Amino acid sequence: MPREHNLLPFLEAGRLEAGCDEAGRGPLAGPVYAAAVILPPDFHHPLLNDSKQMSEKERDILRPVIESEAVAWAVEAVSPEEIDLLNILWASVTGMQRAVLKLVPKPDFLLVDGNKFRPFEGFGFNSYKTVIHGDATFASIAAASVLAKTWRDERMRELAKEYPMYGWDRNFGYPTREHIEALKKYGPSPYHRRSFHPKELEPSLF
Repeated sequence: MPREHNLLPFLEAGRLEAGCDEAGRGPLAGPVYAAAVILPPDFHHPLLNDSKQMSEKERDILRPVIESEAVAWAVEAVSPEEIDLLNILWASVTGMQRAVLKLVPKPDFLLVDGNKFRPFEGFGFNSYKTVIHGDATFASIAAASVLAKTWRDERMRELAKEYPMYGWDRNFGYPTREHIEALKKYGPSPYHRRSFHPKELEPSLF
């Protein structure tokens, strides 16, 4: 039987709330993906949890369910170039903001995973709440984490066909031993984040 997770359906009943999360802050390569999701207040799925705690199979089962049953959802990618320009924290925040702006209908309030966010077009300090471990607390943030993760993994598999030597279809750009050794041998690709300097590559190749 699937394990049940006691995620909260909302912070305030009767309000149109969107959950926001990102995937891919830690990798050396590829974009960071952000998602925003408005779920129906009665949405429930026994597999839904923080995407990092779910198996790939569980995430793949949930993605079409979320995309078909959500009131609204959006996914946004932020490129390695923009990550290098903004830094990974604010690139992640920017991605979440862009995803929110694509939602129709527009949410009244945002639930944001983590502890860093900032006001933007149409959303002031009183229009959002940051939640540490929010993807394991609120269903909408968990749903956003699933979309961000599955969309990013799909993109990294596509990029792996273009640059197979880095093993992105397996490591998804994270600094695994395989990835580090490939960087030492081949150098960085156009999809590597130049602002990331893993200790294993010092003096840096970037």
